[in-house]
Amino acid sequence: MPLRKIPMPKRGNYLLRLYVIRSTQKSERAIENMKRVCEAHLQGRYDLEVIDILQHANLARDEQIVAVPTLIKRLPAPLRRLVGDMSDLNKVLFGLDLRMQEP
Repeated sequence: MPLRKIPMPKRGNYLLRLYVIRSTQKSERAIENMKRVCEAHLQGRYDLEVIDILQHANLARDEQIVAVPTLIKRLPAPLRRLVGDMSDLNKVLFGLDLRMQEP
């Protein structure tokens, strides 16, 4: 299946890719958690693409995905990677540059 072209987000928007294996509970939790985080903290300023690595192995290879779920924040720069079910809100917000890391 060919890669579909992703439109460039508007200025200030977040371009996020969440790599999962849809059949796992951890991946389903990550999808739910990211949707909740995006709606609560980015409010319409994001594009979240969920990619099942079983269906798009070439994308996972190109992005060097070695564990799932993995979230890649492509925009705004800098590129960031988060691994896990995205249940730790502070780590997710820090990874998205929405909050300073607490000691």
